[in-house]
Amino acid sequence: MADVFKGLNLIETLKESMESNKLSDVKDAMEDLLISRINLAVVGDRGEEKFSFMNSLRGLGPEEEGSAPSQSPAAPEEVGGYPHPKHPDFRLWDLPPVPTTSPFEPEVYLNRYKFLRYNVVFMTFTQIIQPNSVDVFLEALSLQQRTVYFILMVSVKDTDKSLEEKKKTNLEVLKSQGVKHPKIYLVRPSNLEKFDFPDLLASMTNDLPEIRAHALLLALPTLTPTVVTLKKEAFKALIWAAASLSGGMSAIPVPLVASMVDSSIAVRILTKAQLSLCVDDESVEQLARQRHLEPARLKELRTCVLSVEVTKVEVKRRLAAAEKDLAAVSSKLVEMALPRHARSASRSFTAMLQALNGAIDEMAADAEKIVAAAVGVGK
Repeated sequence: MADVFKGLNLIETLKESMESNKLSDVKDAMEDLLISRINLAVVGDRGEEKFSFMNSLRGLGPEEEGSAPSQSPAAPEEVGGYPHPKHPDFRLWDLPPVPTTSPFEPEVYLNRYKFLRYNVVFMTFTQIIQPNSVDVFLEALSLQQRTVYFILMVSVKDTDKSLEEKKKTNLEVLKSQGVKHPKIYLVRPSNLEKFDFPDLLASMTNDLPEIRAHALLLALPTLTPTVVTLKKEAFKALIWAAASLSGGMSAIPVPLVASMVDSSIAVRILTKAQLSLCVDDESVEQLARQRHLEPARLKELRTCVLSVEVTKVEVKRRLAAAEKDLAAVSSKLVEMALPRHARSASRSFTAMLQALNGAIDEMAADAEKIVAAAVGVGK
């Protein structure tokens, strides 16, 4: 799983920044992870499947506040924007379908809709890929934009046989137009845990720059226990960055930096984790509605107090307890994690690392129980 998601690689990158005294790079990485700044575009016909897909990516069901309506408010040739209700810097963009007219110049479409500004582009379709859409894909590849993916939307009317035939036909279309290694992902818009979306997520996290891969993962809903585990690994890098800033300060004389790293940073990280892992009351109630379950049944699965509410009092208590418990932490862990010149300042680093990692483990355990219960018995 660590091979699929590159959390350890990011930690190594951050360690190199610490070795080079580039504390600003570490702080910028931490802020990027906390903010989850990423832009996703969805190209295709504006219909129920497309908007259901866009809602599911944000953890929303139909008719919920902030959900994309079945009829787009945007003009036919305009772009529609949909922010994430809990992660405001995670944005979805509804791009018009690629024109089917001939002659067609793909670079005109790319320029008009600023294709290259999006971190990920989904080319969606329900039947047969149009040749012009393939031309747009190839043009994007020629401009080094490699995070463009073809998605065949699965409807309730589709059967296993019809999906197999559709996929085979469309793969032939891609090959005939010069796509060397064609891939098509089957996605059920209202149930992303089904079909190929987990494989698509793995492809995206491999193809995106590490910071953007983390940002994407942290903002997506907890679709499966596997996604929960990947989110937990992503938070390890964020926690390492915060702990490094806390523990490395006294070894690296940078004015005022130490004052920026205190329990308030820990509160921010754990609040982000609560929302990302979808263990807060609102997220649990939302999931229960979508799966036709009693909210109380899912809420009672939470055993970590931070899953219910993140408070500064509880965070300070955990940090203080970690300080007292430093003797139980392996010095080898500190040596492996901290840059050489900062190891003398390891006490603060280790306390924050131990306290926050322990909290994330507990919250992730709650999230796994909730997701397993909802996916296992949801209707």
